[in-house]
Amino acid sequence: MFSDPQPVLDQLRAEYGPVVGLGFGPAKMAIVGGPQEVRSLFTRPVEDFRWNHKFNALAVVVGQKSMITSDGDDWARRRASVQSAFSRRRLNGWIPMILEQADAAIDALPAEGTHEIDLYQVGRAAILEIVVRAFFGESMADRAARFGELMQGPQDYLELPAWRQLPHPFPIGKRGRVKADRRAFDDLVRQAMASIRANPSGDPNDVLEVLVHDDSVCEEEILDQANTLVGAGFDTTAASLAWMLWCCGLAPDIWAALRVEADEVLAPPGHDHDAADHTTLNRLEIADRVMRETLRLHPAGVISPREAARDIEVGGYTITEGTLVLWSAHLCGRDPDVWNDPLDFDPDRFDDMTEDQRAAADAAWVPFGGGRRNCIGFALAQMELTLLIARFAQRLDVTPPATGKPGPVGMVVNRPRGGVPFHVTRRS
Repeated sequence: MFSDPQPVLDQLRAEYGPVVGLGFGPAKMAIVGGPQEVRSLFTRPVEDFRWNHKFNALAVVVGQKSMITSDGDDWARRRASVQSAFSRRRLNGWIPMILEQADAAIDALPAEGTHEIDLYQVGRAAILEIVVRAFFGESMADRAARFGELMQGPQDYLELPAWRQLPHPFPIGKRGRVKADRRAFDDLVRQAMASIRANPSGDPNDVLEVLVHDDSVCEEEILDQANTLVGAGFDTTAASLAWMLWCCGLAPDIWAALRVEADEVLAPPGHDHDAADHTTLNRLEIADRVMRETLRLHPAGVISPREAARDIEVGGYTITEGTLVLWSAHLCGRDPDVWNDPLDFDPDRFDDMTEDQRAAADAAWVPFGGGRRNCIGFALAQMELTLLIARFAQRLDVTPPATGKPGPVGMVVNRPRGGVPFHVTRRS
């Protein structure tokens, strides 16, 4: 369950239904995988759950004062401190930058001939550049590669089986190295904070500068929010892009359709990216459906934990206080009562729905969670994925290996095992 969860989740759902209880004593779990049952969790008061619980493995990476490991008033205040970073106006302002970074990543590939390239690493590097610029402005763009190095250790740690992530106070092993990387990350951010205080830029897109001048948050909270924004906005989106590339690379007709649409909507490389805006994004309808279908099949978070803070009723069952509640976007996205042929990759399914089917699909499509504790960066992630897959299809010819789509790896972040080793040619 805590090393290769997908097949276990599928088996439990098939044999026992949408709500399954496991364990005993202080190690009780409830797996919630039915769309209606998951939605009922999202509509409950946030006070019914705890996110800063005894089994939380993320705290060693993002910190105890991160908004994703906080509860109550602290959570509300910390989330509010960065909420403005995701306003629609700010998101739309990032569209030219996203295309610019996509082109920069593609331009770094060999110009002639066909080469075997891991497009997961290409996309990961591009998304890191985008995230750093989006949250911290151009002032920290030259540190993006270093941030990536410091995020690799935490990613490796979070992909360990759960029993190897159990908290301990000793500065040894992968957990000790994660703490060392976090200290180095904090040092970089502190240097940037000192520079901001000495020479404020007034850049409205610099989230770090906004946090530095926000009297409601302390330095430790700023460091934890910075780590959360980079880590959560980087690894999860890169993993989702990798799955998109696999799904579309194995479907040449879909890749071709993406290219035709991109040629109609996106300016060729070398043109002014500033002309791209929200209307550009809205016209990428095929890319949007590809994004939605990929995240239905391969959500970045297969299971998402929260602890019941009191006894609650879900799907006709009582989940008692202290139980670790694991709701699953993976199971919702593959529910046969909602999705026809749920294991097929079919982006057009979102075009061919009745009103009732669309309502059911909207309830079952939960890769970013729901309710007040939904993923704060969901709109940015969807925008990045839509623009990146369109640009990659427009500019690259790809041939996947004969082995076909690999299995998943990672419990916290679900990515394809072995990356995306395609044969790639830059389109002339």
